Amino acid sequence: MDEFIGRARELAVLEAAYRGQESGLVPIYGRRRVGKSELVLRFLRGKPAIYAVGKLAQPALQIREFLREAAGVLGEPLLATFPAEGWKAALEAVVERWRARARGGARGGKLVLALDEFQWMAQASPELPSVLQECWDRSWRRDGRILLILCGSYIGFMEREVLGRKSPLHGRRTAQILLRPFGYREAALFHPHYGVEERARTYFVCGGVPLYLRAFAPGRSVEHNLAATLLDEYAPLYREPDFLLREELREVESYYAVLLALASGSAPSREISRRTGLGERSLHYYLQNLVELGYLARRYPVTGRPPVARHVRYSLEDPLLRFWFRFVYPNVSFIRHLGGERALAERIRPELDAFWGDGFERLCREALPALHAAEGSRAGCEVGCYWDAATQIDVVGLRDDGETDLGECKWGAVRSVAGLAAELEEKVARYPNARQATIRRRLFTRRALPAARRGGGGPAPGAPEVRTHSLADLYAVPG
Repeated sequence: MDEFIGRARELAVLEAAYRGQESGLVPIYGRRRVGKSELVLRFLRGKPAIYAVGKLAQPALQIREFLREAAGVLGEPLLATFPAEGWKAALEAVVERWRARARGGARGGKLVLALDEFQWMAQASPELPSVLQECWDRSWRRDGRILLILCGSYIGFMEREVLGRKSPLHGRRTAQILLRPFGYREAALFHPHYGVEERARTYFVCGGVPLYLRAFAPGRSVEHNLAATLLDEYAPLYREPDFLLREELREVESYYAVLLALASGSAPSREISRRTGLGERSLHYYLQNLVELGYLARRYPVTGRPPVARHVRYSLEDPLLRFWFRFVYPNVSFIRHLGGERALAERIRPELDAFWGDGFERLCREALPALHAAEGSRAGCEVGCYWDAATQIDVVGLRDDGETDLGECKWGAVRSVAGLAAELEEKVARYPNARQATIRRRLFTRRALPAARRGGGGPAPGAPEVRTHSLADLYAVPG
C-alpha cells in the first residue's frame, strides 16, 4: 500500500522552509512508528538531499556512511573517501562541494541535510549538536543554501538537546514539527470500506500509527485482523511492543511491570508501586522515561484549578501497548499452545467490550473540540475527565467562553436515554464547578438513539438540555 495519507500541514511547513530565501533548521520529533521517516522521505522526493540514519555504531562508521551518501547525491565520488576526522570536517566538505557546484552553474537552491534518528548520532558523538550550531551560526544561516532537518524518536531527548534552553541549538530553529499519531478521522482513511464501528475498533487497537493501521487488512473483520496480526507468534505485530521497548530502554522487565499494571486503567504512582513491587523513588525513573517516549501520560481531574500532585494518575496512552499488555502478554503461553483463534474466543472476547468502551471514551474526548467548532464556538478548550472517590465523569471540556461540557459515554446498549441523562445529572451535581461556569450536558453513544427511546418523548419540562452524539455523528463532524 504505497498511498501516502495525510500530513498535508507538515509537508506544507517543510515546503515553505525549502522554498524560503533563508536557510532552514527544522526539528521533527515524535514517538516511534508515527511516520516521521516516511514524512521526511516523501518531502525529499525530487530534491537534492542527503538522508542519513543514526544508529548504535561508532562515530567513524556513521560519518563514513554520511559521506558515501553525499558522494552519490552530489555526483562527487571523492567525497566517499574524504579523510574526515569528525562531523565538522565531513559537514563542511559536503556543503562546500554543494556551493562549488552552484558557483559552477549546476542546479542551485537548497541542499537538504536530513539526519534521522538524531538521538543515536548525538549519543555516539556528543559534540554533534555543538558542531551543527557552529556551522549554522558561522555559515549556513546566512547563505540561504541549507535546509537542516533533525529527526528523532526520543521526545525527551529532542526537547532537551535540540529545543531546550541548554542546547547549543536553542533558538535557532526556523520551524518545528511534533509529529503526532493520526486522529481518528484521518486514521479511518486507511480503511475506507469499513463501517464506523469497525473503523473505531481498529483505532482503539492501532491508534493513529500508520504502520499498525496498514497491518489491518481491509478485507478482514477487526476480530480476524486481531487474530492475524497480533495473536500469532509469526504475526507482524505480535512482538512489536517488545521490539519498541528493547530498542529504546534497558531493564525492560521493570518497564513491562509498569505497563502491565496500567493496561486495565490509569493509576496513581503509589498504586503502580504496589502492583509492581518497585519503590516509588525508582518507579519515578521508569515513569518519566515512558512519558518522554510518548507511551504514558500524566492525567489529573479537570476542574479549572491547578492540579494537585496527589491527584495525578498515569495513563497508558498508546493503544497498541494497551491492547498488547492487557490481552497478548498475559496469554503468551495460551497463544503458543492453543492458537490465536482460541485465545480470542476464550481469553479476549469476554473482555473486549470493556476495552472498546475505554477506547470510545478517549475518542469522545478527542472529538469534543471539533463538536465545538461545528456548533459555532471558537473558544479554546481544555479537555479531559474528572474523578474523585465517588464520581467518574468521562468527558470534561473547560471552555474559555465560560462554559463547561460534562459528558457520559456509553458503548453498550442504552435502554433509556432518560435514565442515562439522570445518571449524568447526578454526576453534574457532584462536579466541583469552582468557576461557576455554564454546564453543557452531553451523551455519547455507539449507535444513534431512535426518537421513540429518548426518555419517552423528550426531557421533562424545565429539565436541562442534553445533547446526544452517536459514533456516526463523531465521524461525520468536520475536522
